Formats: sequence, C-alpha cells, structure tokens
Amino acid sequence: MMTTTEVQITNPATPGTSLFTPLRLGPLGIENRIVMAPLTRNRAGPGNVPRTMNVEYYAQRASAGLIITEATQVSPQGVGYPGTPGIHSDEQVAGWRRVTDAVHGRGGRIFLQLWHVGRISHPSLQPGGALPVAPSAIRPEGETFTEDGLRPFVTPRALETDEIPGVIEQFRAAAANAHEAGFDGVEVHAANGYLLDQFLRDHSNRRSDAYGGSLENRVRLLLEVTEAVAGVWGAEGVGVRLSPINTFNSMWDSRPRVTFPYVAGRLKDLGLAYLHVVETDMVGSASAPAFDADEMRSAFGGTYMANGGYDNERAAAAVASGAADLVAFGAPFIANPDLVERFAGKAPLNTPDQATFYGGDERGYTDYPFLDETETLRQ
Repeated sequence: MMTTTEVQITNPATPGTSLFTPLRLGPLGIENRIVMAPLTRNRAGPGNVPRTMNVEYYAQRASAGLIITEATQVSPQGVGYPGTPGIHSDEQVAGWRRVTDAVHGRGGRIFLQLWHVGRISHPSLQPGGALPVAPSAIRPEGETFTEDGLRPFVTPRALETDEIPGVIEQFRAAAANAHEAGFDGVEVHAANGYLLDQFLRDHSNRRSDAYGGSLENRVRLLLEVTEAVAGVWGAEGVGVRLSPINTFNSMWDSRPRVTFPYVAGRLKDLGLAYLHVVETDMVGSASAPAFDADEMRSAFGGTYMANGGYDNERAAAAVASGAADLVAFGAPFIANPDLVERFAGKAPLNTPDQATFYGGDERGYTDYPFLDETETLRQ
C-alpha cells in the first residue's frame, strides 16, 4: 500500500521510445511526447475573448508535441473565474482562430480544453446573478476568486434531470465552435473538481436519478458529453482529463481505486485520442488516498498522458518504460516557452514567477527568455 499522494506507475518497458519519438493521435501526427498542460492564466480580454498577448503566448510554445489550452468555458453558465476565455460566442471563436493560426504557422498542434466549472463559481460570475449549478446542492469549502476578490463559495443549485440535455448541448456546441476556430481536437475537462468531476465522485454527487447513486449512473454524464463531442470531432479528435486523487476544490471519492479504473474502462469503448490523468493531489493533502496509475492505464488500453510533477528525467523514464505515452508539463512551460529544446539539450530551465501566474499583463506571460537569449546574456 502506498503512503504518498503520488500515483505508482508499473507498466512494462517499451524499448527505444523517448520523449522525442513522434506519435500519432488518430490521424494527427505529433513530433514529440512533451505536452503543454492546460494552464489557467486569467488573461483573456473583455467578453472572455482571447487577445493579442494570448496569441503570442501560445505561439511561443508551438514546439510542444501538443498544446492543450487553458480551460475554456463552454457557456456563460460554465464561467468560474474572471479573465478566463470562452468558446461560446462568435467573438471568442474569432479570438481563438488567431491563436490556432499562429500555432499552426509555427508547426504546432493544439487542442482546446472544454470546461464547465459547475459549483466552483459565484453568483457574481453567473448570468443574472443565478446560483451556480451542480449535481447536488453541496457547498464547497473555502473561497473563490471573483471580480471583487475572494468571496466564500455559495451552496449551488442541483441540476434538474430535464436540464442535463442542455448541459450536454453546451459541450457539443462548444466542440463545434472549437472546430470552426481551427483546433486540432478537444479535451473534455472531467478533473479537478469541476462539473463533470462533481458528477463522478460520490462526495459531491448525492443524486437519486439516472445521474447519481451507482457508479454506472455517476459516469453517465461524462459518457454522454464525450459521445456528443465525439459526434462533432470523431473520437480520435477527443481526449478526456481525470484526476482520481485530487482533493482540489473540496473533492473526495470514497473508492477512487474502484471509481476511476471503471471510468477509464467505460471511456476505452469510445476509441478516444488519449486519456489525460492528473496523477497527484494538487493541494498535497496528507489524506489523499493511495492510487496505482497502472490500473487506469490498463483499464483504458489506449494512449495514456501522465501529468503531475514530472521533470525531464522522470518523464523520459516513464515514456521509455511504457508507463506513459505522453507527459504533460505545467509550470515548466509557463517559464520556458522553448521547454522542448531545453529538454533536448539538457539545458537549465528558467524559474517560474508564481506571483504572475494569474492575471496581469505580458510580464510573467510572454517575456520569459528563450535559451538563445539566455546564452546571449551570459556572454
């Protein structure tokens, strides 16, 4: 039995594979297995529209095998934080088109992450000051960011059964908009305590209808959303993100080693591009349960993307051993737009400035030096 909050990985070796071995995701060829993880930066413009500095930020990181965008809300109801982009208006689609054109112009590949925050919102961020929605009327612990600073979470409103087709349609329409915006695929965000994760875990889902109670019922919404999104893209253009032991956003499940391999097995039948697993507890809780990533990888049976505190050496070992097919990096990509090149040359990395992670201007966003600039300064 593990005693840490990190997931154990025990898959057999895949000889000859490295972080720089190309890979196919369905019809999409990617040049390496280094993925830019989705990273909320709170720098979208008015109307939750991507703007010029967002275009430059993503284009700078186009050497990643795959970029997954910051979480992007599928509807006004899905908004949970100020300054986060959407994919539900014509202006947002046009803003994202500038991003995808820039990334493709530099030879990159980019998926959009589809997001509905559910209960992790506040009436001040909701249309008409409405309550946030959730599987059940259970208030998260803690506070959330609003336009007026930190405010306590509120008790959300439980979705009525007849409202759920409308939520599924939000994801489907957003997927169609992502296609129009020129993305290479989409990722369904079912992790980190947001709406689809809230339905999966028994701590936040106390429903008694077809979307609650049994594990089969709790996974129903994720499957229906994913099938709807795949109806737009084809399954090979869709990934799903899960976070089995993450307690972020006041989350918990009583049997994660039962729940999440089951979820992965149900997703296997859809033929998706990949399964993206956050293997750690983001808040480092000592009470986070033990977990074995091999159970997830084996249950899914397809392309597996690992995420959670990896560095160059550990990621290379995971790919070489067959424990992961792709590895996603967060903070290293914030501070190192040329992370792929730095990993290839085993070069030192820039240090991330955590004070500029969320909100602000270009400082701490598009001004981190590239390796050639760093070398010039040292001469």
